[in-house]
Amino acid sequence: MANHLFALPLLFFHLLLLLLFTYSSALSQAKTLSNLTSPYLFPSTFLPNYHHMLQNFKIFVYDPSPKPTFSNPVETLFHSSLLKSPLLTSDPDLAHLFYLSLPSDLSSRSTARSIRELRLKFPFWNRTLGADHFYVSCTGMGIESDRNLVELKKNSIQISCFPTIEGRFIPHKDVTLPPLSRNVEESKNAERFLGFYYGKEGGGISTVLDGLRRDPEFLIESQPLDDGDVAEKISRSRFCLFFYGFGREMKVGEALRGGCVPVVISDRPILDLPFGDVLRWPEIAVFVGMGGGGEDVKHVLRRTCGERYDRMRELGKKASVHFEWDWDGSMKKRYGYGYDAFHTVLYQLWIRRHTIRYSRREEWVSSAHVRV
Repeated sequence: MANHLFALPLLFFHLLLLLLFTYSSALSQAKTLSNLTSPYLFPSTFLPNYHHMLQNFKIFVYDPSPKPTFSNPVETLFHSSLLKSPLLTSDPDLAHLFYLSLPSDLSSRSTARSIRELRLKFPFWNRTLGADHFYVSCTGMGIESDRNLVELKKNSIQISCFPTIEGRFIPHKDVTLPPLSRNVEESKNAERFLGFYYGKEGGGISTVLDGLRRDPEFLIESQPLDDGDVAEKISRSRFCLFFYGFGREMKVGEALRGGCVPVVISDRPILDLPFGDVLRWPEIAVFVGMGGGGEDVKHVLRRTCGERYDRMRELGKKASVHFEWDWDGSMKKRYGYGYDAFHTVLYQLWIRRHTIRYSRREEWVSSAHVRV
């Protein structure tokens, strides 16, 4: 009898372990399934956090006088979209971040003078030495010795154009703008090419392209094409080839939207991918080194097939909405408010607000009166 009584608690203990194991396995499978069907780094938290950002993010814009001029259309589009955004606030005390309007043609000396005047006129820069400020610069900030420029480069969030100039991007602080894309729709016709490249040739990429050009499964176009031809060839190809840092004729976003898996070929680590804090890039794009030439590219692409390719293609199409710029408000009708490129860039700014460390009030109040 005593042995039976002793066995009951042991039985319950084993049942409890079994339940815990079953729950853990189900949770793990749910997470795995979520990862397989979502292009996001954190599928369960991205959308709630994104909507929270849309409802709560506040940005203060210093009066842009004179009106800034930018060298790249995507810089202008971001700036104009921000000035029309309902996320702006006229009360700096409510702001999470502060926007600096710095024209593309502004010299280093003039930029330093602008920061110097800003820190003397307002207290906000000195609170964090610019860490809660952001600015747009397609070319990025180079190495400077002036204190104001050093703080701007080291502390402030820089929004650059992808791909950035080497040495002018600080990972985990800076972000990149996705380029403007053509309107590419997925083709209903059968795929015709394994790989498609459209862009200039030269330098080290010619060796890779020469190894692909002789293969009928690859289409290499270096002469100008109209947008319709480019869109048609993208949608008829399984993979679209990009050489990192070289040529901008074809855009990653339009490849994703057209169902063409991007292949990024590079001779160095890539640290500035658009929406690197949001998307699981290894699940929507293929990355290949330059060293193996065209044969290595072919080997990698032919190995990426079956279910893996189909999954990458579908996840890429889901992610493509974040690369579209809402020129006319039509995206809001198709996807709902806020899933365009502009708001996804803002989301990256939003999550960076947690890295800002404010000085004690008495420190930054007194520093506001220090001569700089």
